[in-house]
Amino acid sequence: MTAPYFAKSLEPEATGPLILALPKGRILSECGPLLARVGIVPAADYVDENSRRLRFPTEDPDLDVVRVRPFDVATFVAFGAAQIGICGADVLMEFDYPEIYAPLDLGIGACRISVAEPASTAGSDDPARWSRVRVATKYPTIARRHFAARGVHADVVHLTGAMELAPTLGLARLIVDLVATGSTLKANGLVETEVIDTITSRLIVNRTALKTQPEAIGAWIERFRRAMLPA
Repeated sequence: MTAPYFAKSLEPEATGPLILALPKGRILSECGPLLARVGIVPAADYVDENSRRLRFPTEDPDLDVVRVRPFDVATFVAFGAAQIGICGADVLMEFDYPEIYAPLDLGIGACRISVAEPASTAGSDDPARWSRVRVATKYPTIARRHFAARGVHADVVHLTGAMELAPTLGLARLIVDLVATGSTLKANGLVETEVIDTITSRLIVNRTALKTQPEAIGAWIERFRRAMLPA
């Protein structure tokens, strides 16, 4: 009888350099001073958005950096493709991967995840009377959970960008999105009506990697922790 086939589970590699996953965009630039304090010096082109490279060596032969979309950092770490990462709390809230441990709030990338709607309709209706509402967002889990806690069913229109257009074009009544200064909302005739949560970036690690490589992973956690201390 042929032996049954079992797919090999995905586990973090224990050989080669550790991988630190960093998010593209705004947070990447804010990571620079923090990485310098930690003592991580990646290849110069890691901050160049036009560079076609996605994996970069550092001055430490035991650590490489990969640059991925912000939403993908958590997935890379959860599935063991990267052992460490820097990730917004919004992504952790949306995916809630049990494979991820987030030991440190790094205090960078500060913003908030909020509900917004057109200024022309804000306050015209009592949300407590709603039974359902259509919401445009790239955070379907967060949006549904938020409105369900208020007894409202959220019909989610899943978008990955240009969220502010949804209410003005009749695609949705509200949006749930990240807000930093609020200038984009204002430019598109929207107002922030509720803050769901405040967001900062976290250091995240793969739980299996922490168990199999406790000294190496633990050392990096401690280096980030020391870098957060007042000068």
